[in-house]
This record gives sequence, C-alpha cells and structure tokens, in this order.
Amino acid sequence: MIQFLQYPKCGTCRKAAKWLEANGVAVVSRDIVTDNPTEAELTRWIEKSGLPVSKFFNTSGVLYKEMNMKDKVKVTPESELIALLAQHGKLVKRPIVEAGDVVLVGFKEEEWKDALIK
Repeated sequence: MIQFLQYPKCGTCRKAAKWLEANGVAVVSRDIVTDNPTEAELTRWIEKSGLPVSKFFNTSGVLYKEMNMKDKVKVTPESELIALLAQHGKLVKRPIVEAGDVVLVGFKEEEWKDALIK
C-alpha cells in the first residue's frame, strides 16, 4: 500500500495527485491536516528518507513563519521538533509518499518517477 499524505488546498499536492493518477500509481490518500502524522510515523519517515527533520517542515507555510520556526529548527532537539510536527499538520511539508522503504517529501517529478514507476 502506498500512502499519499496531502493537503487538498495545496497546489503542489493537487499536481502530485494528478501525476500519480496519470501514471497509474494507486495510493491511499490522507489529509495531513485533519489526520496529522503521529510522532511514530514521522520518526519512521525521517529514518527511511535519510533526510534531516528540518526537511519535513513546510517552510513556506504561514504557521511556520508565525511560530518563528526558522530559528527554532536549528536549535531544538529532534524529538521536540517531531512532537511539533505531530501536533500541527500544517507545519509538515507536503505531499509525502510512503511506499515500502521509500519516503518522498515534496513533489519532485523525476524523483517520484524513479521511486514509484517500475
């Protein structure tokens, strides 16, 4: 099962959803705001992706700016950052795809093609 976490009002998420459909990639879609990722999920995704926790923040979002996260991300322990992400779905960069051992954060068509099209 491929999990697709997105925010329906996000243009990039809509573009990614169209790409998935056009390429015949079946997914289970989940609204990242109404169904926040858990701390356990986020921890697993960070580990699988090989990315630092900072790459899981939606840096262009209003909430990120309101909470002054730019500076906090640099000094806050990873466990606290993961807890924040789990509390506020809008802080999480999207879309996120989890497909087995692969976790993709943000929509980069070439990266998605390499990972999801066999």
